[in-house]
Amino acid sequence: MTTDNPFFAPSDLPYQLPPFDRIEIGHYLPAFERGMADQRAEVAAIAADPAPPTFENTLVALERSGRILQRVSAAFFNLASSDTSPQLQEIEKAVVPQLSAHSDAIMLDRGLYGRVRELYERRAELGLDAEPAWLLERYHTDFVRAGAQLSDEQHVRLRELNAELAGLATEFGNKVRDEMNASAVVVDDVAELDGLSDDAIAAAAQAARDRGLERGYVLNLILPTAQPQLASLTDRALRERLHTASVTRGGRGDEHDTTGLVRRIVRLRAERARLLGFEHHAEYNIADNTARTVQAVEEMLAKLAPAAVANALAEAEDLQAAIAAAGETFTLEPWDWAFYTERVRRERYAIDEAELRPYFELERVLRDGVFYAAGRLYGLRFEERPDLPAYHPDARVFEVLDHDGSPLGLFVGDFFTRASKRGGAWANALVPQSRLFGTAPVVVNNLNINRAPAGEPTLLTLDEVRTLFHEFGHALHTLFSQVHFPKFAGTRVPRDFVEYPSQVNEVWMLWPEVLANYATHHETGAPLPQEIVDRLQAAKQFNEGFATTEYLAASLLDLAWHTLRVEDAEDVDVAAFEAAALERAGVAVPFVPPRYRTPYFAHIFSGAAYSAGYYSYIWSEVLDADTVDWLTEQGGLRRELGDTFRDGLLARGGSADSMAVYRAFRGRDPLIEPLLKRRGLTANP
Repeated sequence: MTTDNPFFAPSDLPYQLPPFDRIEIGHYLPAFERGMADQRAEVAAIAADPAPPTFENTLVALERSGRILQRVSAAFFNLASSDTSPQLQEIEKAVVPQLSAHSDAIMLDRGLYGRVRELYERRAELGLDAEPAWLLERYHTDFVRAGAQLSDEQHVRLRELNAELAGLATEFGNKVRDEMNASAVVVDDVAELDGLSDDAIAAAAQAARDRGLERGYVLNLILPTAQPQLASLTDRALRERLHTASVTRGGRGDEHDTTGLVRRIVRLRAERARLLGFEHHAEYNIADNTARTVQAVEEMLAKLAPAAVANALAEAEDLQAAIAAAGETFTLEPWDWAFYTERVRRERYAIDEAELRPYFELERVLRDGVFYAAGRLYGLRFEERPDLPAYHPDARVFEVLDHDGSPLGLFVGDFFTRASKRGGAWANALVPQSRLFGTAPVVVNNLNINRAPAGEPTLLTLDEVRTLFHEFGHALHTLFSQVHFPKFAGTRVPRDFVEYPSQVNEVWMLWPEVLANYATHHETGAPLPQEIVDRLQAAKQFNEGFATTEYLAASLLDLAWHTLRVEDAEDVDVAAFEAAALERAGVAVPFVPPRYRTPYFAHIFSGAAYSAGYYSYIWSEVLDADTVDWLTEQGGLRRELGDTFRDGLLARGGSADSMAVYRAFRGRDPLIEPLLKRRGLTANP
């Protein structure tokens, strides 16, 4: 098992795709152990090098270190998210704190930091080109932010904090996934599912069989608060049951309860921020994003929240009127919102989400929508490679060929939900692009679409179509990377910049040429009628008050938790804190709960990436809306525009300051007006 470990040498498969057909669970832990040991030795040699520090013997050497660890980490953490098991969870529980300690051992090494600091202080003399100069800038920043300048005593405490936080984040993610599975709603009588389409009912029956139930139906939950079935179910009691199952996740006092983890994570993050010289965790995290300051984020959200809430309240009046028109006397509740929204949408725009789904068959959307748009804009071609091994039978491997037919990379699509997969949708790089190593990118998109029964087509909701285009935007960012150093590959950019390219890619889902190419009825082949297309375009701002308010509520909740100081983070009542934070921010709308409530807010508590950073989506949307205006003005799906966006922005990855890259691409700073127009908001409502 040790000598033939597939991670010990680069894969001999095309694009160095991990050899999943040869990787066994028993390979992971030895590879982690060997990978960490090898990198520690490599780093020790760099730090102890008697030669004066140079860019090559210090920074390039650091970039070259840890190859085994990179290979095993990429494969393992993708699998732990998309197809976990008790054995993988045990490995994850053991290895995550070790990886935290390993990172600390590197970033808190005084000899290593001394060499980096000396280079940084002499940076004006080194004559470095742009990307190497930025590499030096980033390494120095990373060392300082990691605590390299702290005292030995402070290092001890910092290591303790990092190790515990790493373990808590893993535990939080596992609890959220297990709770989501445990909270699925079981329905015995098919009559209760009135309103769902035949294929949705069949998918619910299949979900029940997948859980070992001989009869009945299961409504699986998705990670956000709003559950898609609420738009169709006519049984109000079942709607309430489904909504309650969603919003009470993680706070029910059972084995999946996460509130204790939340308190501990917030407390430790606040302590670590103070140790590093910041007032709170939000100040620490945002300082290294493009926003730079908490104040900048708060000012932008404050511009949006009042108008969003006002729009949501106006929408609520329309829904209450629809309830009355249906002869009902009850007051609008959260579980009624989606159902009556669909009624109003049908009446106002003659759009029925259920009637759209037959036109959105997964394979057509993927090949004739997502891939087609990438072909039109960038000249890409996609060839499925069933000969290449994937990590799960559902995962499909495609070779991506550039406009001239040259090989570009691999795209792996893993679209279906399963009990072993965490909720949500995301992109991972299994192999980062790098000229230093001569590697081309291998990128994975994971979604959570309910699988249709065998032999039946998988039909998507409009939101699932959007998610497919969105995640593929991350894939393109990864595939188009043209950087020298792996540290900058693809989506390795600031958190409040990373969503920008993926949000731009969403525009093509309703672009006339693209929509006409994929939106055909799965049975008749008839195109989506033009009058429906027109109504979809007219309805773009419909329900935006709700959508913006639920998002802003989650973003402001994230900031509320992470602007707590150490002394304020002790013994917090999670539910009471959440309610007070939403009220204080002016987004406590009873029938518009946050997109994520605290106990299942995996974005911010099962990892550090989006902590004090959930605002990133709308911060990035400022850039996105500004760019889409440019694309629209210039004619849309034109190869020249694709090449400009690709070469000027996507290919750059994190190899330069992200906002400087944007300014060079767009010719100016971004404007917020296109975003306000898109969402039907005004700066001063």
